[in-house]
Amino acid sequence: MNARFTPSRQEDLPLITGQGHFTADHNYPGMLHAYVIRSMHAHARITHLNLDAVRAYPGVRWVATAEDLKALGAGTIANPVTVKGKEGEDQIQALMPLLAEGTVRFVGQPIAMVFAASALGAQDAAELAEIEYEVLEASVDPEQTTLSTAVQLHANAPRNVSVHFSSGDAEPVNAAFAKAAHTSQLRVLSQRLMGVPMEPRAVVAIHDAATGVTTVHTPHQGILGMRNFLAMASGASPETLAIDANDVGGSFGLRGGAYTEHAALVLAARQFSCAVSWVGSRSEIFLSDWHGRALILNGEIALDAEGAILAIRFKDRVDAGAYNCMMSTFIGTRNLSITMGGVYQVPALYMESEVVYTNTTPVSAYRGAGRPDIAYAIERLVDFAAHEHGFDPIALRRKNFIPENAFPYKTANGSTIDTCLSGKLLDRALALSDYAGFEKRRAQSLSQGKYRGIGLSTFLEASGAGNAPKDQAWGEFNANGFLYVYGVTGPSGQGHSTSFASIIEKALGWPADRVRYETGNAKHKLLGNGTGGSRSLYGAGSAILAMCHKMLESIKPHASKTLGVEIDKLHFENGVWIADGLRVSTDTVVDALASEDKTALNALGEASSGATYPNGCHIAEVEIDPTTGVTDLLHYCAVDDLGQVISPQLVRGQVHGGVVQGWGQAFCEQVVYDDQGQLLTGSFMDYAMPRAGCVPHLKNETYEVRTQLNLLGSKGVGESGCTGSLPALANAVMSALRPHGIDQMDMPFTGAKIWVALQKAKG
Repeated sequence: MNARFTPSRQEDLPLITGQGHFTADHNYPGMLHAYVIRSMHAHARITHLNLDAVRAYPGVRWVATAEDLKALGAGTIANPVTVKGKEGEDQIQALMPLLAEGTVRFVGQPIAMVFAASALGAQDAAELAEIEYEVLEASVDPEQTTLSTAVQLHANAPRNVSVHFSSGDAEPVNAAFAKAAHTSQLRVLSQRLMGVPMEPRAVVAIHDAATGVTTVHTPHQGILGMRNFLAMASGASPETLAIDANDVGGSFGLRGGAYTEHAALVLAARQFSCAVSWVGSRSEIFLSDWHGRALILNGEIALDAEGAILAIRFKDRVDAGAYNCMMSTFIGTRNLSITMGGVYQVPALYMESEVVYTNTTPVSAYRGAGRPDIAYAIERLVDFAAHEHGFDPIALRRKNFIPENAFPYKTANGSTIDTCLSGKLLDRALALSDYAGFEKRRAQSLSQGKYRGIGLSTFLEASGAGNAPKDQAWGEFNANGFLYVYGVTGPSGQGHSTSFASIIEKALGWPADRVRYETGNAKHKLLGNGTGGSRSLYGAGSAILAMCHKMLESIKPHASKTLGVEIDKLHFENGVWIADGLRVSTDTVVDALASEDKTALNALGEASSGATYPNGCHIAEVEIDPTTGVTDLLHYCAVDDLGQVISPQLVRGQVHGGVVQGWGQAFCEQVVYDDQGQLLTGSFMDYAMPRAGCVPHLKNETYEVRTQLNLLGSKGVGESGCTGSLPALANAVMSALRPHGIDQMDMPFTGAKIWVALQKAKG
């Protein structure tokens, strides 16, 4: 390692010196290249498909249609979560075929795939495809798609409804509203977004005929999840698939499962016994990567005369897009309901949610996957009610926080929250933001013709519970002097190697710079969950901690021998073995052992970890120029309870990144379709992204409240920045606009939208 520069993260040096290795960097001799022929219409019947000229083009090896892939055993894109409807009925599913079967239902839907000797050759050949369509009416608006006048997308789904879900008990909620002194109602839109990871989606598959195993290089969020979803789509048995990724340039939920290209390349590699590559262009990634959010949340709150919350209810509309793909059902049902009371003691809760189909790209997980959306809706609703009925927004929150002595707290719709110290987090955030001095700053801005606002959110989210029954980690001391740890949780920028090494250094006393973490090693058959829902640190980390505990027991006799003391006199403290005034470090003991003795130290660690409940208080301060409508974020502070913090620097990075991503949704990002389902935001010319400098003066602190829900005592952090920022930023904008006649507006708060609203408010 360069002595002049030692990164604090293990992952950084290869990346900043150009030695990163991503999927598109794989290049095998004789490799075929794939190109996808996609629909240009949002809804149409394919009346004529002639691919003869494509097949005849020089260098083309294969042109695959839906029939070809099905003949090889292909299935459909996975829809791993289904729920019962409010009356106990089964959810209606519309599963997406790998390639269109007679009808296309969104612009960009794959119709056929061309495999040729070169990527440009495959693309040129695809231009020769003869496709004729009978264009059908498109249904694009999720609020209109259930009307009797809307076109039906799937024969088995009347009114384009997949499921009408409910959570909680409507009767006590209705009774609470009937007796309430105050009620408020607010509709919020969490608009459709794109994930836009730095590394576009890509797949390289190569088949080993001797072993029958197909290795798939691709960005992923967990080896077992990608392998199992790819098995469903391709028809291959999971045992014959090996998932590999060196570096992954971002995920945000999009890398959780297999797409058409994954399955088709596996089948092509097996058919032709060679490597096959597909690398998506940015333009087709905009069309075909699952979109995120696309939620409409209609909230109501009931208060008594003193401001105590009596009940909250939501009626939500969830846009699944054209098909049930991956996590859209999970997002629109479980994730919207599990924390729908937020940090408040709410006696009665009820939620209904309709998951509906539209002629748009299917929706799946996007950072937070419903958790930021429900936090946004709750905190906007509480803030709106406070101002509507004359309550101080801070006092109203304090009055309704779940008391510290009430934990573990079971919500009215069945979630059990272990701990949440909202009052302390709020106090620290108010001090950190100089909330008391805001009115003076507002007056200064107004004297300069600017509108200043301040907004806060006191939020709660539930991190991922995981699908696997447990997480496992295998550790072995290598002859080269390193401790190698193997798992199935793959990083996509979060810093897994650094955090896991920190756990090991603290628990085992083994130097962090002599730890190497790897995923996907074929000789280790391990269970575990992927990196999703902010759970990988405490899930896989708890398994690694259990591994360390086993290793300590194995090392103890050797430490006793090294020090020449009886084993019962020996104790381990701060990475050092101590007895009778003598001390020896773990690495000294292990380094002195023979190879066979080191092998005896190898250990399997495993742990079962469910959901945790990160929470916090975020405060944003903004200034709006009424002559342009442009909003500047002046200050932002975040105080989060994330349980035991393992890597403070990485926590800061995750919070900062989440806040910036929230800023993007709040002020610029939005997927827009026209009435015919054509994507109008299909490039960075039209789809705006946050830039450096959008979020200056960001302060964040952590308030460590160790959870008992996992061995590590940690909670998730990956989504808290996003979850806290959406309501804080929105409430800040409304704070600035409310004195000028505007108390509701949907994101994104673009300059044009705010300027128009101000002109209308002026009359």
